[in-house]
Amino acid sequence: MIVLPLPYTPFKSSEVKHRPVRTMPRLVPYITRREGEESAPDDLVFVQSGPHPARLHYRWETERDRDLRGVLWARCSQTPPDRRGMPTGQPRWRLVHPARQRYAMRHMLCQVCVRPARTPLGYIFLEGPQELRSEDDLVLTAQPPVCAKHVVSAARLCPHLDGRPLVYLTQASPLYGVHGTVYDHGDEGVFVKALPKTALPYGSDVLRNVLASKLVRRLKTFQLITLEELMRALDAAAA
Repeated sequence: MIVLPLPYTPFKSSEVKHRPVRTMPRLVPYITRREGEESAPDDLVFVQSGPHPARLHYRWETERDRDLRGVLWARCSQTPPDRRGMPTGQPRWRLVHPARQRYAMRHMLCQVCVRPARTPLGYIFLEGPQELRSEDDLVLTAQPPVCAKHVVSAARLCPHLDGRPLVYLTQASPLYGVHGTVYDHGDEGVFVKALPKTALPYGSDVLRNVLASKLVRRLKTFQLITLEELMRALDAAAA
């Protein structure tokens, strides 16, 4: 069942966009990239293996460079963790760390605190207000879930959500594929062939040539509600 949200204003946009830097909260989502975390130098090659088409590789590749479906992932450095195991450094708010996004999404952990995200209502996924889809659309997300404790924090902090997110409640969200860059090779070496705007599904032949940056899940059965309705339902479940 899909319940479309009614118009509401959980937060004033001006409070989110124009809050002075000195009053910004210290909380930073786990998946947010930090200052000093940079993409690794380009070290990509195509390798021929038996009768199969050439496949994208790192020149010096490790097991950690591929996910369980064999897709190659973008490398990015990480700042030293703090005593809680959380990343350190000033946040780069509009950037997501590929390894941390992949870890949180794969294990269904909260994108803010990286703890189990399941709530008494199921899993909570947040999307930007411009992402409203019709009932017939395939609903995909690259935003890891959020736990009940950090729903409001995520809505306030994430520029993509703009303080007024769409809230999806779901019990089932299987892995779908990845967002990434498609590469090819020629006489002058490896080059970028395409930057797809849509997610590439697992099982696609093109994934042999992809460097992934975000893991994507599909929301199978969900309820779409407002943030206010969600908070009331969580309070009722806790009671």
